[in-house]
Amino acid sequence: MATRTRSRLSTALLAPALALGATVGLASAPAQAAVWNSCDQWGNTTLNGYTLYNNIWGSGTGSQCIWANSGTNWGVWANHPNTGGIKSYPNAKKVVNKPITSLASLTSGYNVTVPSSGAYNTSYDIWDTGYKYEVMLWVNKTGAVGPLGSSQGSVTLGGSTWSVYKGNNGSNDVFSFIRSSNSSSGTVNILPILKWIKDTKGWFGNVTIGDVQFGYEITSSSGGLDFTTNTLTVSSS
Repeated sequence: MATRTRSRLSTALLAPALALGATVGLASAPAQAAVWNSCDQWGNTTLNGYTLYNNIWGSGTGSQCIWANSGTNWGVWANHPNTGGIKSYPNAKKVVNKPITSLASLTSGYNVTVPSSGAYNTSYDIWDTGYKYEVMLWVNKTGAVGPLGSSQGSVTLGGSTWSVYKGNNGSNDVFSFIRSSNSSSGTVNILPILKWIKDTKGWFGNVTIGDVQFGYEITSSSGGLDFTTNTLTVSSS
């Protein structure tokens, strides 16, 4: 399986806002995208408390356009070649900025429409504010994709059973939780997962959770595929 080999922080905003060399017109975005759309490599905007990123960060990429009706209803059209390596992670981000022990709750609901072909995963990407630790929650996957690191067994947390992997990409530690069965909608109780990493495994301490991202880690989508986030909520207290 393809292996995730590097991080793709949403701090890619620090890079120049370059347009893709092989972009397609905005007409490629769905007609319902009345609020915002972009085919720029680092295209981004903020809508009702969520920041959206086109975030084409890998090598050997093709074309990709993101559209949004809101921060919680958005999608991507992507045409990346059928080659290995992650090409992009278009996502919506909600900032939490609370230490784990200060959180009473951290939950998220999702409803997506994803293709049956290509190679990708639909995932949460959760970061501490220092970007030393990355927690990925894969809610579905298709094609030749796989997590970074070594297997740590399985665990039932947050409303699902997950296969757990632990690794390092050279920049930060990565803890990946792969749902035992694919899901296109549901609710994830994120806080027990973070507490399990902190208290049960001791893989990090009382870190401050910064970004909670949700999106599509795309390896290939040859011919052009649509990924749609019908609804998304991220709530914390």
